[in-house]
Amino acid sequence: MFPLGSVLFPAMPLALRLFEPRYLRMLGDLLDEEAPVFGVVLIERGHEVGGGDQRFDVGTVARVVEVEAHEGFMSLVAVGTQRFQVSQWAAEQPYPRADVEPLDDLRWDDDLWPQATAVEVKVREAIGLAGGELGELSDDPMSRCWQLAGVSPLGPLDHVSLLASGSTSDLLSRTEEMVDDLIVTLQLAAED
Repeated sequence: MFPLGSVLFPAMPLALRLFEPRYLRMLGDLLDEEAPVFGVVLIERGHEVGGGDQRFDVGTVARVVEVEAHEGFMSLVAVGTQRFQVSQWAAEQPYPRADVEPLDDLRWDDDLWPQATAVEVKVREAIGLAGGELGELSDDPMSRCWQLAGVSPLGPLDHVSLLASGSTSDLLSRTEEMVDDLIVTLQLAAED
């Protein structure tokens, strides 16, 4: 398990710099596996470095796609896959571990295209107001929905709430609602 200060969504990339001994050991153990994966959860309270943090119990499996050695650290690129619920945290040694249960995959229905398109327009507007630009999105509609939630310029508590969505319609509705609120805030800030 890798507790972070940000949320990993399915279909989203994750780049990490590993320098802490326990995570370097975890990476070594992962690379012994045929298909190296690890869990990512949001830290609820505390800090990433050194342990002693409290964590949310919903997270995402990260599949390792690239590892590179540097002087003093390792860089790792992974991609989010399956969501999970932590059923029990295990001993922290040699690194954080947990027993997890997979959460059901959200399903795409073509009737959701108008809603997904509306969410994309809102997310593009919010990112633009925040001074950014939305890049390429997946052609796969479910991956696209996760990406819209993941790139929306919301805080980690909003993101973890979206990660726990029970349906694709719920994910889209809540993303749109949260981004709508953010757009109003960004517009008010721009007027000042």
